[in-house]
Amino acid sequence: MNYTFLKWAGGKRWFVNNESHRFPLRYNRYIEPFLGGGAVFFYLQPQNAILSDINKELIATYVAVKDEVDAVYRNLKIHQRKHSRDYYYTIRDRKTRTMATSAARMIYLNKACFNGIYRVNSQGKFNVPFGTGREVSFEQENLLQSSEILQNAMILCQDFQATIDMTQQDDFLFCDPPYAVVNEDARFVSYTADIFSWNDQVRLAAALERAKERNVKIIMTNVDHPAVRALYENIDGFALDTVSRSCFISGSKEGRKAYSELIVTANI
Repeated sequence: MNYTFLKWAGGKRWFVNNESHRFPLRYNRYIEPFLGGGAVFFYLQPQNAILSDINKELIATYVAVKDEVDAVYRNLKIHQRKHSRDYYYTIRDRKTRTMATSAARMIYLNKACFNGIYRVNSQGKFNVPFGTGREVSFEQENLLQSSEILQNAMILCQDFQATIDMTQQDDFLFCDPPYAVVNEDARFVSYTADIFSWNDQVRLAAALERAKERNVKIIMTNVDHPAVRALYENIDGFALDTVSRSCFISGSKEGRKAYSELIVTANI
């Protein structure tokens, strides 16, 4: 059963469906510093987890689903009943006052927007146009189950390096960073106002190397680009593999195609 409540560009449902054999069978804590839609977390349903992301709106939504799921669902039912093109743009432009209404707004916009894209402008304002669906619906039982699974997680809003540095021996660290490469014309993707830069790729590699030395179990997915490969190829203990995956969440037909994805593992 899939308990993710957000559709996320670059999400890892494809990884769960096709590469779940890579997950370690035993580990202490599950730690994920680029949470996004949380597909891997909800698939594994770990008993002890640390989930984090730098996206404040995203993290606030997870906290609300964890702590105030009934209030979130009540607001979603209102959105479901009033849903229309005009209503969508009204909600997109509206500021919310409570954690529950903010979470319901994000989940509704994610459901009703064009092709499930999360995108903000330089001011951090969500700016995806209305989608093509005539109706939206929200399953109460699924949201309640998502909330139940989240009870086992510490949810943090912080830089990925701080989260990775929290890992200890035999923890399982799953990393799925936003994609940024040296030649940004060769498939550069950003979904937040804070761009994941090439310097962040370098910081990520250094943080993962430190975690590897602490005997943390690591799986990272990344863009299959020579510059990214070079960060890991010459470090003992990292194994590199590639898989082909399809991207269906994109603002253009050209973006919805097959890509080669890099998988880096250690201590698995």
